[in-house]
Amino acid sequence: MAPKKHGYTIGVDVGTGSVRAALMTLQGDFIKGAVKEIGTWRPRGFPDFYQQSSTDVWQAVCNAVRDITYTIDVKMVKGIGFDGTCSLVVLDKKSNPLSVSPNGEPDQNIILWMDHRAVGEAELINKLHHAVLQTLGGKMSPEMATPKLMWLKRQMFVKCWTQAGHFFELPDFLTWRATGAFSRSSCTMTCAWTYQIDANEKKGWNIDFFRQLGLEDLAENNWEKIGSEILAPGEPCGKGLTKQAASEMGLLEGIPVATSTIDGNAGAIGMICVKEKIDAASLSLDSVLCLVSGTSNCHLFSTDRAVYVHGLWGPFYNAVVPGMYVNEGGQSASGSLLDFIIETHEAYPEIRAKLTSVTNLLFSNIYDYLNNLVDKIAQKRQIPVDELTHNIHVWPDFHGNRSPEADPSLRGMVCGLNMSSSEEDLAILYLATLQSLAYGTRHIVETLQAAGHKNLRQIIICGGMRKNNLFVQTHANVLSMPVLRPRREDSVLLGSGMLGARAAGVYDNLRDAMESMAGTAFITEPYIKSNYHDRKYKVFLKMLQHQKEYRQIMEGAA
Repeated sequence: MAPKKHGYTIGVDVGTGSVRAALMTLQGDFIKGAVKEIGTWRPRGFPDFYQQSSTDVWQAVCNAVRDITYTIDVKMVKGIGFDGTCSLVVLDKKSNPLSVSPNGEPDQNIILWMDHRAVGEAELINKLHHAVLQTLGGKMSPEMATPKLMWLKRQMFVKCWTQAGHFFELPDFLTWRATGAFSRSSCTMTCAWTYQIDANEKKGWNIDFFRQLGLEDLAENNWEKIGSEILAPGEPCGKGLTKQAASEMGLLEGIPVATSTIDGNAGAIGMICVKEKIDAASLSLDSVLCLVSGTSNCHLFSTDRAVYVHGLWGPFYNAVVPGMYVNEGGQSASGSLLDFIIETHEAYPEIRAKLTSVTNLLFSNIYDYLNNLVDKIAQKRQIPVDELTHNIHVWPDFHGNRSPEADPSLRGMVCGLNMSSSEEDLAILYLATLQSLAYGTRHIVETLQAAGHKNLRQIIICGGMRKNNLFVQTHANVLSMPVLRPRREDSVLLGSGMLGARAAGVYDNLRDAMESMAGTAFITEPYIKSNYHDRKYKVFLKMLQHQKEYRQIMEGAA
């Protein structure tokens, strides 16, 4: 459907380390972008704690929006959409930041998604085997809101819990800060907060679940602290931008603000309707796995029916495609794992020096350098690139397993190390780590297929890792599936821009915006035909089995 009017929409993405904003046309063409860094604090003595400041985040949002709009007539901005990480924001009864830090830093009022302080609380929740956990694959992650809320009540009862007025998922905090409306998104509330909703519009919080956790006080005043008005992504929030928010952003008061979404879901919204599918028969959305890959990986699969998959989250209704369910998997570390593997290797300083040299004209980043080095090694050994890792194997869950094992206590494993620490050794270890992430995706895909999702035949990828050609080709080879990369580089920001266009009434519904603005895609086909990756994948699963066996031995159970 063609847009009804000319103008712009704005997408704002709050990621782990930065805020990004983009100005785009109502057809999805990007005009201008801006990036602003945001801080993360790790309190001394608490290694699993990651904290941010909502004041810092909001200031970065406003600065980024100002940067992309100061040269245009802001009357042409028709709507704005937000997405953000699954992080918990805490405000006091006067809606001011309330510290979540054990050390009391006043502005640090966000528990970041990757914070694992609530591992013990998650374990207690999972022992209940409550019915609400069914939509979480049977297990709740410590990265979700409920364990963190439970931790705050148990560990910071006086300093935080009794003073708290509102608990927000970060995307919902952004819409509140922009509009003053306390509504929440069906995406954030179902995917991370156990709100129940289905295709028959049966919805609500489960008071029995919260009562068993000792969190029944969240139900006071019609669930005021965590939200009672739940809207679908893209629906207008409140009366649009408040006078204060408009002034801070350099926009006009009243501009429609869309109900927000989680950052990974925004990526799926932005790319699932790309035009170039593999063949005409694959136009159904349930043939597509959306992989949003950056610091971590998020795997989203949309379907017309509710299918429960052990170890994966969902099915969640209206969390990505309107009127459809979505199942979600993920890996807690992807780009961050690759950075860790590279930057802790002995060869890293020498490579970094080469890349920062004024004579370096070939490589813009270390991934390009290592990808090139991998090709050279394969040519020298006269074997396919994939087979360089014959003797080295990686289990990638250095930060725990999000799915399909849903076990945050799992740890990374590397098998096949020697005493050499050359650039070539780093390149091959890097390749083995890339492959392990692809095997993790295959593990998720096979779990989906075993649960009945038989139609899955292709992958669409967005996020920072889409720029890494070796990462993309490895996924195609490991899964024996074509991988699509949207020609519009930033599907996450595009997804948020689609939300803004829908909220403004430019499109009759979000699905129309998705189909009209998504654009087309490049296709990467698998090229390796041997059973090499089948054998490597067997080793991958053996490593999981062995880690569990080692744990049993050390616990005296075997």
